[in-house]
Amino acid sequence: MAKLVLIDGNSVAYRAFYAMHNELETFVNHNGLHTNAIFAFHRMFQTILDKEQPTHVLVAFDAGKNTFRHQFFADYKAGRTKTPDEFREQLPYIRQLVNDFGAIYYELKNYEADDIIGTLSKMASQNDFKVVIYSGDRDLTQLTSEDIEVKVTLKGVTQLECYTPQYVAQKYGLTPEQIVDMKALAGDKSDNIPGVTKVGEKTAIKLLKQFQTVENLYAHLDQLKASKMKENLIADKDKALLSKKLATIDCQAPVEITLEQLVLQQKNSEALRKFYQEMDFKQFLAQLDQTSLITKKQEDIEYCLVAQPTKEMFLPHQALQIEILEENYHHEQIIGIAWGNKEGYYVAKSLDILQDDLFIQWLQSDCSKIVCDVKKTQVLLQRAHIENIKQCDDILIGAYLLNSINNTGDLAQLVAPFGFNQLEHDEVIYGKGVKKCVPSDKQLFNHLVRKTQAIAEVWPNIVHQLKEKNQWELYKTMELPLAHILANMEIRGIRVDANVLQSLGQQLDNDIEHLQTAIYEKAGEEFNINSPKQLGVILFEKMKLPVIKKTKTGYSTAVDVLEKLRYQSSIIDDILQYRQLTKLKSTYIDGLLKQIHHDGKIHTRYLQTLTQTGRLSSVDPNLQNIPVRLEQGRKIRQAFVPSHNDWVLFSSDYSQIELRVLAAISQDAHLQEAFLQGADIHTSTARRIFHLADNQEISANMRRQAKAVNFGVVYGISSYGLSENLHISRQEAHEFIDTYLNHYPGVKHYMENIVKQAQDNGFVETLFNRRRYLPDIKAKNRNIRQFAERTAINSPIQGSAADILKIAMIHMTERLQQTDIQAHLLLQVHDEVIFEVARRDVLRLQELVEETMTKAVSLSVPLVTDSHWGDNWYQAK
Repeated sequence: MAKLVLIDGNSVAYRAFYAMHNELETFVNHNGLHTNAIFAFHRMFQTILDKEQPTHVLVAFDAGKNTFRHQFFADYKAGRTKTPDEFREQLPYIRQLVNDFGAIYYELKNYEADDIIGTLSKMASQNDFKVVIYSGDRDLTQLTSEDIEVKVTLKGVTQLECYTPQYVAQKYGLTPEQIVDMKALAGDKSDNIPGVTKVGEKTAIKLLKQFQTVENLYAHLDQLKASKMKENLIADKDKALLSKKLATIDCQAPVEITLEQLVLQQKNSEALRKFYQEMDFKQFLAQLDQTSLITKKQEDIEYCLVAQPTKEMFLPHQALQIEILEENYHHEQIIGIAWGNKEGYYVAKSLDILQDDLFIQWLQSDCSKIVCDVKKTQVLLQRAHIENIKQCDDILIGAYLLNSINNTGDLAQLVAPFGFNQLEHDEVIYGKGVKKCVPSDKQLFNHLVRKTQAIAEVWPNIVHQLKEKNQWELYKTMELPLAHILANMEIRGIRVDANVLQSLGQQLDNDIEHLQTAIYEKAGEEFNINSPKQLGVILFEKMKLPVIKKTKTGYSTAVDVLEKLRYQSSIIDDILQYRQLTKLKSTYIDGLLKQIHHDGKIHTRYLQTLTQTGRLSSVDPNLQNIPVRLEQGRKIRQAFVPSHNDWVLFSSDYSQIELRVLAAISQDAHLQEAFLQGADIHTSTARRIFHLADNQEISANMRRQAKAVNFGVVYGISSYGLSENLHISRQEAHEFIDTYLNHYPGVKHYMENIVKQAQDNGFVETLFNRRRYLPDIKAKNRNIRQFAERTAINSPIQGSAADILKIAMIHMTERLQQTDIQAHLLLQVHDEVIFEVARRDVLRLQELVEETMTKAVSLSVPLVTDSHWGDNWYQAK
């Protein structure tokens, strides 16, 4: 039997958004797009498909705010809170996801999703389909019949209220058709359906059991005794009839789609792969079936398997590929080496080539070489004791500058936009997960040669495009030199005192134990604090705290719930602190201990081609993300120490660099004046947005709010986002932003002008020609377009700030090499650089670093740095 699943797209997506609302700022992809609703909808949608096993599927969406119902009642759905921008910007991608799953979505002008679902459900029922409807709204329960089941989501799509005619009769004592009459009498506040004054659901049900329909009720009003209710019924007759009209789903909507078009197709695995990569959904990406990768038809290619190389094999303009199986090149073993160009390709028969004099001389010569990931190549060769690698160009960096969206580590995907399609994806050759392994020599060698060919053939195209787009200097003088600096930083690593970490871990264990004891005493018994179920019983059944939210397994004990309860009992603060400390211990103390290499150091990897703004990212481990808000988190930095006795760690970071870049780019007189006078920018902003005179005091809260607005503008924050950050109303947040822009007209002009530039050119640029392409800047869909506009505004600011620090790092390295100062650059963390330096040279280093950083570029406002040093990173910050 055919089975049709109809999903109320707006309702389920909205539920998805709020199901992961606590993760709003965590689920943001590399483009800055919020993805919590997309992620949660994906899980819900997959669960529905797995559970129902439908033959036909459709996801219905509302086409807009106004429908035919507004023509006879203008206030229909009036008073609803404005939909958050963070949700609206995700809807287009949810629609795309539906299509990639092999299903279709549909919307119809002047009609609601309910009308589409009603029409198609009746159509399917008449054609012997079994129909299942999913929605978070009970409006659709009026459609219930023997062939149509309506499942209302209570928690995700795992906890459902399933409406059948029998269930409706059991719950209300009515038929499904009478649900409309019930709404006609009782109204519906969420849709602003008026109903009859002071008639609630219970009264409506009682009346309908006696009179069946609204119309019949009014035809027999004389049977009711005189009462206030009867007076209200008489006075509100027109409202009742109007309400029924509003509440009735139109099952004859002019839907231009057939049941045949709703057949569920196979998933588009390649489209999903790209979608997951764009959304940074690594979990879903890993779940994609290996067989979804298409094996390419390859042309034959000849190569020479080399046991003993000769001089003629090493020429200028050759590509070099050094292969490892996993990503972390600091401990992965090399599995193969190939080089060459169209004149000839060569594969090393064994890794003995790493000791071959001719090979080493070629690497250290001025012969030009092309690789994919020069930083990885340099680290791998240095691990093999080959140093001073010269004249290596990098297609990974070049391709990243041309299109920062295509920043995958898979070479096959990287070269495809440049017309090379003869290379398999690594997963096809090596497998993935626990099945990942080195294949036969023949398969491995062929793959290495293909990679070498791809690098050699694609590079001239990349060079041409970089020069054509005025990005060659960005590549040659910034990104390529930086890659070598980062390689040296990674190779050097930073020393970590495991004893300090272990001692901090013991202190945390003690603090956790004390909290555990306090929690048990306040609860009156011992229980598993890490168990939400057991904790829920203690808080809401034993201690009788008010229930804020329930889940499918019981009471919710999520952070947002506990935050609302913290003034109800002191146990809540203990539980919140317990959670913070246990996470700190497991993620950072235990996690960092596992990352210490045999040399007593941590060797993080910097991802140079990940973000679209040009910022660096740190992984394995992420040293940019060590928590510093908690004192216990800050103390973790005590374990990071110099490598030599009588040396110190030295830190210097830019002060408010993004706001200074904004002042320079926007040329706003008020912003520039504040920085030129050395004023506190957040205090200055607070004075303006709160309309305070110079002699009026500014509270800490005012400065905090001004700071949020300052940085909110830089990051293109919406009124919803600002209201969430500051815990104020959206109206107040909106007024803050408007007031800010009125007082900083240069910023407002910049925002308008940069969006216009993006619309004209399709991209925006930093001060150094780093591009951010914005294909959606002219999108018809308002949500997608507005997201692109916000990206256009903040990308030049964030990108220029990142570029300035990179320039400073390059200049610092060059200047250090020209001095006898004993110091090494170890880390870059956001706007901060960390050195280790001989104690006797610290003041000389400070002078060099601060002068270099403040003069890295010339802006209309000064660049300012803040420096510290000490025996460990904690003291140096």
